Amino acid sequence: MGTSVLSVRLERELLERLRRHAARRGMSVQDYVVRTLIRDDFDERFQAAVEETERFYGSPDPRGAGQVRPTAGIR
Repeated sequence: MGTSVLSVRLERELLERLRRHAARRGMSVQDYVVRTLIRDDFDERFQAAVEETERFYGSPDPRGAGQVRPTAGIR
């Protein structure tokens, strides 16, 4: 897979915070930002998959400690 360049204009304070976060993890700012974006993208895709599963199987019963309600005829 190829790569592309994304240019972003940031306020100085935000860039400094990103530098500190990246430095604590021993990363460059670029690697830190990319990792953060990948994680956020995964979280969104995972949540969409959970919602689709709940639509297909039904929402968990709040009284059932996270168990899915059985459909009619299944025991």
